Amino acid sequence: MTPDLLFSVTSTLAMLAWVLLVLLPGRTWVTRSIAGFAVPALLAAVYVALVATQWGGSQGGFSTLSGVAQLFANPWLLLAGWVHYLCFDLLIGCWEARDGRRRGMPHLLLVPCLLLTFMFGPAGWLLYQGISARHRPRIDPPPRPRSGTASA
Repeated sequence: MTPDLLFSVTSTLAMLAWVLLVLLPGRTWVTRSIAGFAVPALLAAVYVALVATQWGGSQGGFSTLSGVAQLFANPWLLLAGWVHYLCFDLLIGCWEARDGRRRGMPHLLLVPCLLLTFMFGPAGWLLYQGISARHRPRIDPPPRPRSGTASA
């Protein structure tokens, strides 16, 4: 498999998860199972495999910008960086969807945050923070004591 083919596969997989997240953010099977676990887990496994197989013989590092540029001159490690972004941005988007649901945010307010998070990660998260500040979390009532137990 070439880096270009793996790029296409991982990008398409992430895109499908994002489509589910944007269209069905209130479904727990989307935010917890598919986009919130299965796809990020698969992307994380691809990332680990890329780093494990490519890191040893590569030039560069993370201590300087030129070192990062040198490191990402290796197309496999550049792909690892891309998969890293795909995975983490999707996890943040799932968190936004779950948190927005907990806050009772209207879906139409959540969609621009998700789209911006998909395209420009931190900018979408920042927008979500601004919008969600106006929506307090719904607080569930405390659990009732079981019958036959003493309550304080």
